[in-house]
Amino acid sequence: MTMGSLYGPLDPAPDAGYTDAPPRMGFFTDTSVCIGCKACEVACKEWNGVPADGYDLLGQSFDNTGGLSANSWRAVEFIEQSAPAGGCGAGAAPAVGLGMPGMGPPPGESRPDFRWLMMSNVCKHCTHAACLDVCPTGALFRTEFGTVVVQEDVCNGCGYCIPACPYGVVDQRKDDGRAWKCTLCYDRIGDGLTPACAKACPTESIQYGELSELRERASERVDALRAAGETTARLYGHDENDGVGGDGAFFLLLDEPEVYGLPPDPIVTTRDLPSMWKHAGMAALTMAGVVAASFLGGRR
Repeated sequence: MTMGSLYGPLDPAPDAGYTDAPPRMGFFTDTSVCIGCKACEVACKEWNGVPADGYDLLGQSFDNTGGLSANSWRAVEFIEQSAPAGGCGAGAAPAVGLGMPGMGPPPGESRPDFRWLMMSNVCKHCTHAACLDVCPTGALFRTEFGTVVVQEDVCNGCGYCIPACPYGVVDQRKDDGRAWKCTLCYDRIGDGLTPACAKACPTESIQYGELSELRERASERVDALRAAGETTARLYGHDENDGVGGDGAFFLLLDEPEVYGLPPDPIVTTRDLPSMWKHAGMAALTMAGVVAASFLGGRR
């Protein structure tokens, strides 16, 4: 990618050299209709051959994934919190026990006043992707659809991409050391198919399509939720002028990003490289001038 374009809106595929790129494709994840079924996790693993994590309840919630990793390219977050005044709010996840056999309160006792917030987390396929900038082997590349993919046969396991990611998405497998993450099913979308996770989602919480159309749809959805009383509804990762130039996978949230474990103001870690190289070049020229002046002065 062109480092000089890090500070404004960008269509990443043409910027990466694709002269006849198709529309940018991506994900819109509407957390207000996520039911935590984890069908997306299963579909992702089955299609991409991602190893199983094992059955390990974390003891803190109904989640057994715990977050994104080399072996979890989709991870459904379960957040339990006190319900806002007036109940769960329009579009919010139901309070614990609603519609779940065996989970309701005992006879004569009130229902607990909290709700579940659920979100299927995934790689953001950033417009300005620091993982691409720091990869020394070219294992990470930008596709014609604007997404970011790791080539496992090129990755040398250096791990530079892991701290570079502002979202903590990229991870290494312990057995081989290589980096792994969501590819947005590059093999499927290249054949005109829907990514496995979106195809399997029963509530259309995960929506796939042209990014410009998804952004319009997401804005309309937020307006509808707010009109219905869910005043906390907001979009995350849709702004082309944010610290990563907008995400190729963005979200509708029902609370602050931090509640979902997302950074409130993500910034691409390599955004200052152009100015750093410029200052380094200036310093080198200055040093060369000082050395040359000292040498000439010494000869005189």
